[in-house]
Amino acid sequence: MRISLGTDHAGFLYKEAIKKMLTEAGHTVHDFGTFSTDAVDYPDFIRPAALAVARGEFDRGIVLGGSGNGEAMTANRIIGVRCALCWTLETAELARKHNDSNVLSIGARMISEDLALAIVRRWLEVPFEGGRHVQRLWKMDHPE
Repeated sequence: MRISLGTDHAGFLYKEAIKKMLTEAGHTVHDFGTFSTDAVDYPDFIRPAALAVARGEFDRGIVLGGSGNGEAMTANRIIGVRCALCWTLETAELARKHNDSNVLSIGARMISEDLALAIVRRWLEVPFEGGRHVQRLWKMDHPE
């Protein structure tokens, strides 16, 4: 799978761990940054990572920050992105099954690194259920 990554300074260390796990699992990963723990503005890195998913350059995207909230909000401003802020295995599973989430947001200051890695694994392996959810997804991008 082709996966884009984007983070601010708060999520940098988790991004590095996630990138290593994904690469070792055989995924193609593009890191949009940031590349250190120096303070930055998260939209500068989240927006390019999410746009690349919306354009079809990547199958999925993972964005990180302190809480994951601003990152999810930034990503969800882009038509075609369905970014889910996940903090448990269940939220990750439901984001895929019911919402066909194509971008995952994680708050690095909210959960352990081990849980973050487990969430990523679950989010990648769970398929979209389709069915009644398809109409709902269409309405997200076509509110009129």
